[in-house]
Amino acid sequence: MATWMNLNTQDSISPLMEQLIFFHDHTMMILIIITLMVSYIMSSIFLNKYINRYLLEGQMIELMWTLSPAITLIFIALPSLQLLYLLDEINSPMISVKTIGHQWYWSYELSDFKNTEFDSYMIPANDLKNFSFRLLEVDNRLILPINLQIQMMVSSSDVIHSWTIPSSSIKIDATPGRLNQTTFFMNQVGLFFGQCSEICGTNHSFMPIVIESILSKNFIEWVKNF
Repeated sequence: MATWMNLNTQDSISPLMEQLIFFHDHTMMILIIITLMVSYIMSSIFLNKYINRYLLEGQMIELMWTLSPAITLIFIALPSLQLLYLLDEINSPMISVKTIGHQWYWSYELSDFKNTEFDSYMIPANDLKNFSFRLLEVDNRLILPINLQIQMMVSSSDVIHSWTIPSSSIKIDATPGRLNQTTFFMNQVGLFFGQCSEICGTNHSFMPIVIESILSKNFIEWVKNF
């Protein structure tokens, strides 16, 4: 059971990711119903012995098999378009974080606070402590508060990277000479992992991302003692 649980992704930590999961379940339910219905019709056609050699047209059934896919697509498209709009919405941020991708590590700068910038490297397997995650743990985690809107500005110093945290529905490219931005909101305390999801060179799989979400009062203490 423990091995099976390790194969799963982390639970959602943002309202948008929760809505993405609901949309996935909604779409999969529709696909399951379509698959079962088509399988039943095909097996029925193969097994029955009904013959109608004089069937030339059937306007009602043609109307049904034209309208039913259209209605099904509407049920999928409407929540999908709503989510696409919400994912691109830039809300008023409380904290801004600048992230720069390098070959092969990340550097962070909390532009709202003085002298709060650092690099984040993956910890080699030989230096890992007990209960650390291989290829995912870093020496400097990105500490952020919960229940605040956070703006993430992403760029790159060399090649295209991609800053990705699956549990918070974030995937944004880090492009040289371009500053991309997004906002996100975390509602849980914990450790959340991601990796560069753009093939950026030989050590592409060795530049992980770790966010540690904490309470706002603890975040203020962390900034003061940085």
